[in-house]
Amino acid sequence: MSLLVRSPFGGTVVPVADVPDPVFAEGMVGPGTAVEPTDGAVLAPVDGRLVKVHPHACVVQVPDGPAVLVHLGIDTVSLAGEGFALHVTEGDTVRTGDLLVVWDPAAVREGGLSTLCPVVLLEAAPQDVRLTATPGTVVAAGDPLLELDR
Repeated sequence: MSLLVRSPFGGTVVPVADVPDPVFAEGMVGPGTAVEPTDGAVLAPVDGRLVKVHPHACVVQVPDGPAVLVHLGIDTVSLAGEGFALHVTEGDTVRTGDLLVVWDPAAVREGGLSTLCPVVLLEAAPQDVRLTATPGTVVAAGDPLLELDR
């Protein structure tokens, strides 16, 4: 199986090891990367079904494949949804590029929280995941970010 994960938003690619949360930085959730977003529109990175939807995070389950987690910032769960506008609900089927959430990264930064956004393949082996956008690269929403080959 080959799966291309696209960037859910524009921004700068950052190594997942630099995410200020050990659960992501140490790969406990799964392999991936992170993006420092430049805008607040969050798009579906893959085709699939939304198996988890929170204002600060979405999980898209790929048919016959892994799930992709997009986490908006770090410790943003503490905002209790304030500043996040969901455009989908749990159970929805989405296509790559569909709008999931709109948020304001600048307001989150001003509130003292990290806006670094992990994009992680759940249930994937690290050796099967390849970065298609290297750290330091500026990506647009929809640009290739990760590829799973297994």
